[in-house]
Amino acid sequence: MKVTSIVLPGVKLIEPEVYGDNRGFFSESFNEQKLQELGIVHLFVQDNHSLSVEAGVLRGLHYQLAPMAQTKLVRCTSGAIYDVVVDIRQGSPTYGEWRGFILSASNFRQLLVPQGFAHGFCTLVPNCEVQYKVDQFYSAEHDRGIAWDDPALAIDWPTAKPILSSKDAGHPVLLRAETNFIFEGEQR
Repeated sequence: MKVTSIVLPGVKLIEPEVYGDNRGFFSESFNEQKLQELGIVHLFVQDNHSLSVEAGVLRGLHYQLAPMAQTKLVRCTSGAIYDVVVDIRQGSPTYGEWRGFILSASNFRQLLVPQGFAHGFCTLVPNCEVQYKVDQFYSAEHDRGIAWDDPALAIDWPTAKPILSSKDAGHPVLLRAETNFIFEGEQR
């Protein structure tokens, strides 16, 4: 398993080993012991699975306020997505910065999204399935979001006219969004 730290403190790109032959492939998509050996220690409590039927579906940018904030371990198991994280921790040297990654069924990459980051993705092809683990249960009371098209963030999404839920179409820009995250140094 290969782990790459990204410019945004705490965000990590994980590439599991994949063993393929004429029958197909085998890969450990999650191994707590290996992740702990690499310094990634989270107790995941819930698995989520979404299907987006059309290309251009954009989900996000989502997060939960503390104390129900979530760390996510995200992977695309069918199709391909453009996955985005935004640092929303007050006082962070990378506050308001974002990074995007291609996660696909064929590249097997996973993205660790720590607490204090907004997360979203846009489907690149039809019939994308995204699965992710979280270390805190869903809480509607703490559920928040940021506008996908916030001009201050200037995220370079792969579509100008995404397919959005009414909820995602109504999120405020980061400057007006409710957040309660404070940067406390490098995260695991």
